[in-house]
Amino acid sequence: MKYLLLLSFCFLFLQGKAQDSGSSNEPDSIKKTVLATYYHRKFEGRRTTSGAKYRAKKLTAAHRTLPFGTMITVTNPDNGKSVVVKVNDRGPFSKRLAIDLSERAAKQIGIYRKGIAKVSLSYTVE
Repeated sequence: MKYLLLLSFCFLFLQGKAQDSGSSNEPDSIKKTVLATYYHRKFEGRRTTSGAKYRAKKLTAAHRTLPFGTMITVTNPDNGKSVVVKVNDRGPFSKRLAIDLSERAAKQIGIYRKGIAKVSLSYTVE
């Protein structure tokens, strides 16, 4: 009888733990400070890794590991300006850099013509 009660208690305890871990369906939010750059004009019209054409006037970005379609909020900590970009390409391929922004995105946050700038990234992983 003792073993049956102990087994029942363990079963109920484990079932409650499983429900608690599965109940938080909210995605994790990631925030990082990294170095960013932007695409050169010579890439205008070329195909990205996702198959879409690069357009300098769109709010897009390249990231080495995030899935295509991930929306990233990029903020310039120097002036507080931010922009939301969509990942549609792979890169940059320098280990120092974490993200390549389109020309329009770089202009909106004020890093265009700087070459490389420190930015904050914020995105959710689902």
